[in-house]
Amino acid sequence: MEGGSSSNQNSTLTGKKGIAELYDEFTVIWEEMWGEHMHHGFYDLSDDRLALSRTIDEALRSASVPSEEEDPSKSKTPKRTVDVVWEVFCGDHMDHNDSSPVSFSISHDRLAQVRMMDEALRFASIPSVEEDPFKSKTPNRIVDVGCGTGGESVYLARKYGAKCWGFTLSPFQVEKANALAILRGLSDQVSFLVGDALSQPFPDGQFDLVWSMESAEHMPDKKKFLNELLRVAAPGGTIIITTWCHRDLKADEDSLQSWEKEILDKFHKDYHLPLCSRDDYVKLLQSLPVEDVKTADWTQHITPFWTGVRRSAWTWRGLMTQLRRGVETVEASLALPLEIKAHCQKGVFKYSVITFRKPK
Repeated sequence: MEGGSSSNQNSTLTGKKGIAELYDEFTVIWEEMWGEHMHHGFYDLSDDRLALSRTIDEALRSASVPSEEEDPSKSKTPKRTVDVVWEVFCGDHMDHNDSSPVSFSISHDRLAQVRMMDEALRFASIPSVEEDPFKSKTPNRIVDVGCGTGGESVYLARKYGAKCWGFTLSPFQVEKANALAILRGLSDQVSFLVGDALSQPFPDGQFDLVWSMESAEHMPDKKKFLNELLRVAAPGGTIIITTWCHRDLKADEDSLQSWEKEILDKFHKDYHLPLCSRDDYVKLLQSLPVEDVKTADWTQHITPFWTGVRRSAWTWRGLMTQLRRGVETVEASLALPLEIKAHCQKGVFKYSVITFRKPK
């Protein structure tokens, strides 16, 4: 934000407080219904079965479950492989009494959330441990900017054997995230704290992977946000952003249409989402010392997730959550993704991935 007037400072403080309160309100409901990953899933109908198989294999490797070749006597192979996959990536134990088609669809949606993380890493050309067994190109120190309840940090730390620090504006989320790290046996690798993405609580040049999944859209000063990501990145480090944007302007346009601006103004006011376009991010990055800028529109890859969000309300777990929290409260928590869906269908909102590197 420009300048240092008291009105600007008050506006910034109000925005931070509003974002923290928004996530305090939604976190419990989201966690009860969806587990530890607070972001969209990635879908590709053309190769969905192959991708799902790859995700399951990753889950088993992460849980140190041997393959048939490694354990021909199956002495270390679990009787119910699905339990391992569910617990590792979906955040809790599968309810064996809930085997309805809806419940299994939800498990597929949760695995899509894991695939989102893997696809973002792949897009940024960060190899897996299997592809880079000597770990010459895999991250060792990671920061999760806007970490939510810690699901992404835990996943990345376990995937790479890395140290990971996550931060969020919400003390409630920090408490949840640290509890998750303890539950997963990763408290020596992963830690969480309250922090501001526009003034990160770290020295310069600390991290070889700077991870921001669905937090950039909340930042009122996008240039300052990008500068902070770059500041804490180590030389040669990779920055990954997935974020909601508004559509890019056409060649013959100077601005969005008035009805589109009204939608954006409402979202900014209601959900603290001051969106910009993907082109705006690219223009900002052109003024910064960065390399290997890559962007893509992933809107089509996340659209099936909204159906899963609505469907989740009618699982046994979703119904119990509605009884505990109240139908109106649950409906309010589902309103944001469903509103975004409607505006995506109008072509106003776009889901973008943006990656770049800090020069060595």
